[in-house]
Parts: sequence; C-alpha cells; structure tokens
Amino acid sequence: MVAGGLLTACGGDPEPSASPSPSTSETPTPTPSPEPEPITAPLTGIEVDAEIQLPAILAKIDDHPDARPQFGLETTDIVYEELVEGGLTRYVAVWHSNVPQQIGPVRSIRPMDPGIAGPFGGMMAFSGGQPHFVAAMQAVSTSTSVIHGGGTYDAYYSRGGPHAAPHNVILQAAQLQADNAQIAPPQPQFAYADDEASPTSQAAGGPASQLSLAFSQSQSRQWGCDASSGRWARGQQGVADLDASGNQLSAANVVVLRVQVIPNGDIPQTMLEGYYGDGFVASGCSWVPVTWSKPDIATPIQILDASGQPVVLTPGNTWVELVPNEGSATVS
Repeated sequence: MVAGGLLTACGGDPEPSASPSPSTSETPTPTPSPEPEPITAPLTGIEVDAEIQLPAILAKIDDHPDARPQFGLETTDIVYEELVEGGLTRYVAVWHSNVPQQIGPVRSIRPMDPGIAGPFGGMMAFSGGQPHFVAAMQAVSTSTSVIHGGGTYDAYYSRGGPHAAPHNVILQAAQLQADNAQIAPPQPQFAYADDEASPTSQAAGGPASQLSLAFSQSQSRQWGCDASSGRWARGQQGVADLDASGNQLSAANVVVLRVQVIPNGDIPQTMLEGYYGDGFVASGCSWVPVTWSKPDIATPIQILDASGQPVVLTPGNTWVELVPNEGSATVS
C-alpha cells in the first residue's frame, strides 16, 4: 500500500512544465461610440432634450382688429395667415413645442383649413362654421376636430378676456394637449438647417431687410429684419403687431406663397390641394425665390428652390403668408 505520497512514473523525474511565452499582441483600442443624433422639435428644427410625445394643437385664431392682441401667438411653432371675407385675414396657428395654458380668440372654420391642418394630425380647435365647412374638417381622418359648443370638448372652452363677443372664445390648450397624449405627435413640415447645412436663403439668396405684403386693398402686412438677431418683426397696417404682453411678434422664417383665391359662396377660398405657385422665403435677413405645391390634404406644402431642392429654413418659428395673386408681395 502506498500512502501519503504522489504516484510517479517509473524510470525518472517528471518533465518540467513549459512557461508560457509572452504575448506580442497589443490590446486593441476601443472604438468610440458614435455621438447620438440630436433630437429636434419637428415643427421648429430646434434641438430639444427629449422627443415631445404629445399632439400638435391647432386653432383658428381671430385677426379682427377687435380681437387683438391675441393669446398665445408668441409661442407658436407655425402660423398660416389666410384671406377671409371682408378683406380681413385669420390664422391657423400651430402649437407643439410650447403650448400655453390659454390661446385665442378662437373663431370659425374656413374651406381651406382642412388642407392646412391635415398634415399635422393632432387636434384642430374652432368655433363652428358653415355646416359644409365643418363637415369637411371633420372628414379629415388625420385630425381631431375640437369644436366650441360641440359637446365633447366644451370643458376646455370659456369666454373671457378683454375682448367683447364674438372675439372672446378662449381654449385651455395646454390641458387639452396633456389630456390627449395618446394622439401621435406631428411629422416635420419643413426642412431645417443644421451644423452641416445653411438655410437656403443665406446659402443661395440675397440680402433683405423689409417685406411688404397686401392681402387686400384694406389689409397690409410688414416684416422688418433685425440685423443683430436675424429675426423678422411683424407689423399690420404699418403698426407693430403686439402680443398680449406688449411685445412685438416675430419669426425666424417668413414664407410668402402666392395663391389663387376663388369664391366659395360668400367665403374666399385659398386653393391649396392640387395647386402650385411661386413665392419667396425670408430668414436671417436674406431671401430666396421659391415655388410651392400641395398634392393632397395629408401632404405638407412642398417648397422648392430654383434647383428643385427642398428649401431649408432657419431653426425656429415660421409664419406662412398665403398672399392672394390679386394682392402684392415685395422684398427690399
């Protein structure tokens, strides 16, 4: 019996184990992770910390002299100005990045509004209108109609503020947006410049300091560029256009589109779907001629430069001026 020892092979000592040879390979340098793509607000192109998973809030906003100053226009992402009856204008205003608690005064729908609202999805607020115009807006499958006096959303409306009826319908917009978070956020409507691309007006256009627009014989609009900021300050009838806090309304981009307007009964209708035209885009104290088209209700207005490429805007808010062909639009 063998105990307390190791068994070894007969005839000699065990072979010594070989020492491992030193490695000649170098430790690979880790590949740096790519920088994450910046997140930008879809309707302004401005970089944000996180995606805004809430719907756009659109509203038909009054621009009668008795309705000024309006509530909330200073925080819009996009505003469309259109001709209505009497030579006056109204707005389809769009909020997404920064929805204020109250917006207004909210007014009635017009026949061109479904085509403006359709690409945004979200919720379109208005205070009724002629039955066939209301029906056309409700038929837009991408948009939810929020009608004052319609029953479903009445809790979000009230009458108040400094203006007399009918210029006093106010919408609780921030609450409406928060309560409808299940509705999808909007898709981008325009292209915006980033670090690798300049706005088209600055890359391919010329200098500009003043825009003069006429929607009708009685209604003129002015935009003047602030050279220090590159923003455009807005005027109506030669007077500064002010918000409810007394500050002048302004925009990073002013998109002027010349449009055909035809009568729809006693209402002027701006023709968008299936139509095209020319115009210009101003941003950063420069401007560039453009052409536009809109194939259908759900597709955003397409704006192209002279080479047929999509126009690139300055990140920030945008006003779209739908100026009738019978009116005028000049740059100086």
